[in-house]
Amino acid sequence: MSELIQVSGPDDRTVEVLVGGDPDGFGLLYHGGSPSAVAEWSLIDDAARAAGLRLVTYSRPGYGASTPRPEAGRYVDDVVESVAVLDHLGIGEFVTIGWSGGGPRALACAALLPDRCRAAASLAGVAPYHGEDLDWFDGMADENHDEYHAAEQGRAVYEAYLEENFLPILQASPEELAEAMGGLVTPVDKAALDEDMADWLSRTFTHAGAQGVTGVRDDGIAAISPWGFDLADIRVPVAIWQGRQDAMVPYAHGEWLAAHVPGAEAHLFDDEGHLSLVRQLDGILADLKRLGGVA
Repeated sequence: MSELIQVSGPDDRTVEVLVGGDPDGFGLLYHGGSPSAVAEWSLIDDAARAAGLRLVTYSRPGYGASTPRPEAGRYVDDVVESVAVLDHLGIGEFVTIGWSGGGPRALACAALLPDRCRAAASLAGVAPYHGEDLDWFDGMADENHDEYHAAEQGRAVYEAYLEENFLPILQASPEELAEAMGGLVTPVDKAALDEDMADWLSRTFTHAGAQGVTGVRDDGIAAISPWGFDLADIRVPVAIWQGRQDAMVPYAHGEWLAAHVPGAEAHLFDDEGHLSLVRQLDGILADLKRLGGVA
């Protein structure tokens, strides 16, 4: 049974945390995508429990019930929240996985917490906006082109863009979700977006918008900014999972990360998309345990 709690974070801010999986298991820190906030989903919870992992996830600042930062942070800044949550729960060593916009947060934990983070997995995770020899937008749906070019114009312009164009996605019902996401959902992902996944995505998006577009805005600004850590500093095992049928985070992002994270194991699929890849979660968690040496 999952438990929703509030944890004291930095600067007197509050962090909303969801704990599930195996209560006696090894710690698994899950970083959700952009946008997202904590919302229970049996697929993730059951997979963690079956793997003997204690599932921990939290709403980033500005999402759900988590206090926003005064200014948008960088990906590296979420390590502070991660440590606060893990310390509160008495979790020392852990493994971590990040989906989509959560990928860089998992990699940040790997880079900055090598004494605690045993292994990390980036699942359809985004690559750096200014990655050398990476065309960040190539293969990405038009909706993301428009959004991130708006983010380049600054906080006020971006916030206005999101309020006009992104709120319909945050407010979409499960039945409306695929249409609301438009070209972001490829055919393979539309096939994966069954009633159960649509229900969870709708709930996590709705909760992510509890404070309007604050969390989405800060996530988008983080995506186009320097990450605040060097991938070359990573010394713990990392796996990169990516599908070619992904219009949200293109295949080239996974290829780039696999080539630039030291020693990374690449799992690159021709027939998987952004959503469909999550259906492999049992295997992904087994692989993460192997990399981390978790019995």
